Amino acid sequence: MRKYRALPVALLAALALTACQDGTGTKDEGAAHPDPASATVTATHPAGDGGSGSGSGSGKATTGATDSKATKDDKGDKAAKDTTATRVSCNGSNTTVTAQPVRRPLNHMLLTVKNTGSKMCDLTYYPVLRFDEMQWVPRPIKDSKPQAVTTLAPGESGYAGVSLSAADGSGEWGTTSHKLTVGFQGRTPNSDGGPSALPTLPAKGVYYDSTLTVTYWLRDMDDALSY
Repeated sequence: MRKYRALPVALLAALALTACQDGTGTKDEGAAHPDPASATVTATHPAGDGGSGSGSGSGKATTGATDSKATKDDKGDKAAKDTTATRVSCNGSNTTVTAQPVRRPLNHMLLTVKNTGSKMCDLTYYPVLRFDEMQWVPRPIKDSKPQAVTTLAPGESGYAGVSLSAADGSGEWGTTSHKLTVGFQGRTPNSDGGPSALPTLPAKGVYYDSTLTVTYWLRDMDDALSY
């Protein structure tokens, strides 16, 4: 009977020794043998780095996004400057200009300027008109001033409406002209924008009087004839 009871004790001792040799006993001594994953985290984020693992990673991502945005902003500013630098003033050297009286509104004429150059051009302010050898400049219609400069890409057209004479006959110094000179303004009011244009007038000429006015340069033909 004593031998029978001794066998389980020896078996238990063998099982205990086996348990110490497998991974079970090692797990209980975690302080002496740190988990490899924990060691990796400690090496990646040493004490005193001022943030957790997720915080450090987030900071790097934010910095990258900020740098990327700054780069894009710089490129955008450069592109805007380049676009402005490549634009020129519209004038008689890079456009074709036509002057055509219209039926409606009465006593009106439409000026059409088409960009025939290879660069974008700006139609600034309003056309400076001179019929024959007239010594005065027609007034611009202030209400027609656009919110932005009328810019024409190659092949595009801009317009200005001309109110030639008073419909009720109240104008003075009425005369018929057979020659028209269209002057262009530069970047500042009343500055020289380059060569003038000499559009052909109808054979019978164009009648105008002292009420002669002109719109600013506009992008839409209907807008130009609405004043």
